[in-house]
Amino acid sequence: MRQKQTRQMSLFSVTARHDIGQELKEISKVLDDTPQMLDLVYNDLIRNRRHETGREGMTAKQVPRSCVLKQFRCLSYEELAFHLEDSNSFRAFARLEMGQYPSSSTLQENIKPISEESWEAIHICLMRYAQRFGIENGREVRIDSTAVETDVHDPTDASLLWDGIRIITRYLEAGHTLDPRSARGGQCQKDADRVSAYRDMVHYACKVVGYTKDAIPALERYQAVDLGGI
Repeated sequence: MRQKQTRQMSLFSVTARHDIGQELKEISKVLDDTPQMLDLVYNDLIRNRRHETGREGMTAKQVPRSCVLKQFRCLSYEELAFHLEDSNSFRAFARLEMGQYPSSSTLQENIKPISEESWEAIHICLMRYAQRFGIENGREVRIDSTAVETDVHDPTDASLLWDGIRIITRYLEAGHTLDPRSARGGQCQKDADRVSAYRDMVHYACKVVGYTKDAIPALERYQAVDLGGI
């Protein structure tokens, strides 16, 4: 029969003094202080299954904790199964009992049933905890994207300045053909000593910015002109 809680922690379940072990200890405290998420996980685990009979399997407490370990250390299911067998800290965090060594397939079968709605509700539980203790207000969200190799050059200060000079000057050249009163900027490109070249580039960047400010009033009447192909 499926259980929510681990019946009894082992006397040997201790957290390592290493920084990672201490982080797991703090995360474990947060999870213990938000027990309402257990009902969400438990309902997903028993959905479309008879939970009164059969093998117990992983508890509703063990499953999300194992998932946290997987995401926290960026592990595959195979790697997670190894660490849950090899690491006392991981076993203590996951609340595994003595003699309980879930395989990679078992871990996958238990983590996969947790629905998107349940993860969203768990996130809300954690955010309420963070707000209650002044850890986080939840007003901003950080989203990490996968880095993809491209042919775009590194955005160094010098390259950004040069791009600004080059592109702004290009538009000033186009604006000059529309209104001869508009200011006209020049370009400068040097391959001399890095420091002196950078100083020159900053100097010309400031001049181009000045040219642009002078040109804006003269070009405002040409806003409808399409310069996209320049």
